[in-house]
Amino acid sequence: MLAALNAHETERLLDVREGVDRGAVLRHMRRARYRRYTTIRCPSPAFDRAIEALDQAREKHERAARATQWDWRVACSLILLSVLALLIFGGPFVLLLAALVAAVTMITLAWRGSSAWTDLRQCLIAAGLGVGWLVQRIEVGACAARWGEELQEEGAKPVVADLVRHLLGDDPDSLFIPDAYEWGLRAPRSPGYIVENVARRQLEGKLSHLEDGTIAVCGPRGAGKTTLLEQCVEKAGFGVIVQAPATYAPHDFLLSLSVQLCEKYMRGQGYEPTSFARLSPARRLLRRVRLRAKRLSRWSSFAVPAAALVVLGLSAPVHSLYEQYTPSVADAVRNFTNAIRDDMKAIWHGHTVIASLTVTIAGIVWWRSRHAAWLPRILGRLWMRGIRPIGLLLACASAATILLDGQIRQQARHLHNTQPEGLYKAVAYVGVLLVVWWALRLARDSEAVLPLGRWRISLESIFRLPAALAGICLLLLLIDNPQTRSLVADPDNPLRLAGVIAGVLLSKAGDWRPQEEEPELVTRCRNHLYRLQTIQQATHGLTTGGTAQIMSLGTNHSASVSTVPPNYPELVAEFRDLLRCIAIERTEAHKTVVIAIDEVDRLGADTDALAFLREIKAILGVPLVHYLISVAEDVGAAFVRRGLPHRDATDSSLDDIIHVQPSTLSDSRTILAKRSKRLKDPHILLAHALSGGILRDLLRYGLQLRETQEKAQSYELTDISRHLILEELAETFAGFRTLLSKQQWTHDNNSVLASFRTLSSYLRDPCPCVEADVLRTLDHFAFYADGPQPHPVNASNSSHRPPDDPDLNSDARQLIDEASAYAYFSLTLLDIFSTEGLERRTQLAAEHGQDGDPERLSDARQELGISPYSARSLIDTIRKAWSLPLGPTPGSRIPASAVECSRHESRPASVR
Repeated sequence: MLAALNAHETERLLDVREGVDRGAVLRHMRRARYRRYTTIRCPSPAFDRAIEALDQAREKHERAARATQWDWRVACSLILLSVLALLIFGGPFVLLLAALVAAVTMITLAWRGSSAWTDLRQCLIAAGLGVGWLVQRIEVGACAARWGEELQEEGAKPVVADLVRHLLGDDPDSLFIPDAYEWGLRAPRSPGYIVENVARRQLEGKLSHLEDGTIAVCGPRGAGKTTLLEQCVEKAGFGVIVQAPATYAPHDFLLSLSVQLCEKYMRGQGYEPTSFARLSPARRLLRRVRLRAKRLSRWSSFAVPAAALVVLGLSAPVHSLYEQYTPSVADAVRNFTNAIRDDMKAIWHGHTVIASLTVTIAGIVWWRSRHAAWLPRILGRLWMRGIRPIGLLLACASAATILLDGQIRQQARHLHNTQPEGLYKAVAYVGVLLVVWWALRLARDSEAVLPLGRWRISLESIFRLPAALAGICLLLLLIDNPQTRSLVADPDNPLRLAGVIAGVLLSKAGDWRPQEEEPELVTRCRNHLYRLQTIQQATHGLTTGGTAQIMSLGTNHSASVSTVPPNYPELVAEFRDLLRCIAIERTEAHKTVVIAIDEVDRLGADTDALAFLREIKAILGVPLVHYLISVAEDVGAAFVRRGLPHRDATDSSLDDIIHVQPSTLSDSRTILAKRSKRLKDPHILLAHALSGGILRDLLRYGLQLRETQEKAQSYELTDISRHLILEELAETFAGFRTLLSKQQWTHDNNSVLASFRTLSSYLRDPCPCVEADVLRTLDHFAFYADGPQPHPVNASNSSHRPPDDPDLNSDARQLIDEASAYAYFSLTLLDIFSTEGLERRTQLAAEHGQDGDPERLSDARQELGISPYSARSLIDTIRKAWSLPLGPTPGSRIPASAVECSRHESRPASVR
């Protein structure tokens, strides 16, 4: 039970509500019914069978012990002591002889039917059954341990968790106990928390069915259109995403898109785009030289000492090898060159006609193959496939000469005959160290990464030092050990090492590849970048003249040529042609090309977005290219009306459209559950209702729940929701007051602004002693549907009352109606979430059908963006389903009680 209480999910719920602590849980768990329920959850047939087998073994043992007149413990102890004494003092032979004598004696006693034989036989049987009983007892202990672990995991932990939830009372899931850090909520754009939805599946389906085309992605701002485009571009074989400028110029937009296209393609092919820095050519050259010199100095600091040490160590054997084989090699080369010279003389003098024809044809073929790719390809394959085996063969042959060296074999045989144990021990040590060193090198070079919480630890950093230490220990063992030192000190070993090094270098040379020629498309992209980002100017001059002592005559001619920036039609043509070539290449590699244009919906009105589509229509429709354009809902509405009398740029610009709808409650559960383990269903329902299913607002409210919990210093949803809803209402009223300030006001109706300011200030930082007054005023404002004015909190002071019927214009009246509808929606959320028993009331509301579905709260929030009047009607149906009043309530929503306030003196909360 203590382990179950110490479980993280259970321990964090203790001491949250009154009466739910460790002692209370332990008292309940000690009751018989909870113990019985815990054991019933974990049946243990194996343990029961082991107990039954233990009882049977004990019963047999006791029956055998009662069948003899001797004490089986004493008899078996004497026999065991006798065996040990004979083994210790007489040895195995005496023990065997005594066993034969005892066997003959037992046979004789059994043949005569002696009672001694019967008693001795029963003692031995009792001892054997006792050993069996002991083994069975061990088995029972093992089964009990396994059952105890199962009982803890499958019995005690779930029962204790259910008991804690039962002691918490109503709505245990409404408790919000956040962790120290919520990674998913603090990083809303992190790709690791992306959840697949209907819009993404629809878009991927359309991309797979269309060879090319333009697809618009429309939806409300914050619904996830940008994330959808980024995911499609990332999944595509080649993709570019650009942001539409708020104040666009088609030429500049296409110029930026062309630059990004070229740079993305060049980087994808492994070529770095040219950086046009604002430095003089001399300074760029000096910086490049300085960087190269720095790299060369670092490389030289390792290469020069290493080469010097290798040359110093191998100079003697290489010099001896050179002196030994130089004469014979020189003679062979001399004979070969003489033979070639004689053949060339014979061809030159016309003595060999066939050779002359062959050489002539070979020259013609060589000239004609200057543009063919087969010859370099054959030479490259011969180099790659031939040089590596030659190098490995040289290295292996040099190392294998150790086995053929007669002196080493004779020395090893001498050590085997004189010091066999030392030789075997040295070979074992060397073998173990060699295996350890090789294993550590493999682990170091594996490039694997070990995940450890938030960190990623590379195995190279872990095993680099151990591998080096193992190699040093192996080398020291070979040098210091007397048995191996004589073998290592063989005079021919430096020459063998030189052969191994030469073979390894040859095999490494097989990895060399000549630098490939820059692809044609990369060259086109580079030239296009030069054309777009630079103005090239060339000046040519010619000076002629003559000089004399008295006079000088001459002429000077110069011409200057500069490039002209491409105009819009030329830029469109070059962009389409380049993109078409890239798309053909990517399609041949079975990859798709996606160009995504985001943030078109931020251009302003729908007329601006449609004008933008008309301007960039020239770059759309490139074969094998998919265009994705994020647009506002009104542009999508214009497209779906195609074929009707209404026609605009969407008819010819777009091929299809994807609607990104706000998240449903099920989608919101999936999204927030993946980002936070502490947000339960009531919290998700509150965030979903406040956000209206808009993804960006959903994540914002999910994080704001944690911030509000810290402010409220409470884990209860009733307190957290009250603070959060009132805070959001205060910010909304402040925005409405800003909009109302732009209207024309008179002395008769300016009290509306004062009322908004007073209510907003109290809502933003509500004081506990006036919270009932705030809610009462909010109640009147929310239900005053004919253009209400918010009464100030200090309603008793008539000087702060607005006039009963102020003369307001239509715009001001519309704003106040919208504010009243939003207050009505916020008041509904307060009535639902700030009252205890949310789970029970949710089930009762669900019995009223669709109006009681929690999803309707999100629908009401979305309806507020369309019309305050239709939203008020929808909220009325929701309140009916939740059994909430449809008018101002006569009593306060907070019971009157003495409220301790740190700002004012303690006073009872007012009652209406």
